Amino acid sequence: MAGLYVKPGNKERGWNDPPQFSYGLQTQAGGPKRTPLTKRVAAPQDGSPRVPTSETSPGAPPMGPPPLSSKASRPPFVGSCPPSSMEPTNFPVVESEILLEDVLRPLERALEDCRGHTKKQVCDDISRRLALLQEQWAGGKLSMPVKKRMALLVQELSSHQWDAADDIHRSLMVDHVTEVSQWMVGVKRLIAEKRSLSSEEEANEEKSVATAEQNQTMPGIQHDP
Repeated sequence: MAGLYVKPGNKERGWNDPPQFSYGLQTQAGGPKRTPLTKRVAAPQDGSPRVPTSETSPGAPPMGPPPLSSKASRPPFVGSCPPSSMEPTNFPVVESEILLEDVLRPLERALEDCRGHTKKQVCDDISRRLALLQEQWAGGKLSMPVKKRMALLVQELSSHQWDAADDIHRSLMVDHVTEVSQWMVGVKRLIAEKRSLSSEEEANEEKSVATAEQNQTMPGIQHDP
């Protein structure tokens, strides 16, 4: 075996010079490999200290924190929809729009009921105020709270709930006087006239019923043939 590691003799060397060993033949023979002590180990990119391979025992856990992957896993999105489908979409507004005709028509019907029982000057003033209401509503000068309360006022007026309608009128005059001051006077007068007319009609109806009942209870007058 020793002959494999020794180079052929050199004729220029002396007889007592030591033999020259062949490094290439030693590596081919599968000898043990050792890391040269003068070789420097490159520093790791993640900043953690690295121990040379030759100084670590086989199977020992690596020192320092594990290196961070350049492609860190992100937390999954909630649900199975992709991110693009989670963007807000244009849904219709939940709050229903209050139409002008739903408020103006009941007021105009109430005004027509009052004609013939109320002075013409009063009816004309109410009609002019309702025209201002229509103009401001159509021009977008009324806020949504005013429109909501007017819709409630009309419902109470149609149901003959005079006190409730008058309360809504007062709340509008207190909270939104700058919006309703020009035409709310006409609505207030219309509530009062409609209330008076309804009371008069109820009184006449009760009188008619009482008269009919009285005629039924009175004995009939028999005439001789």
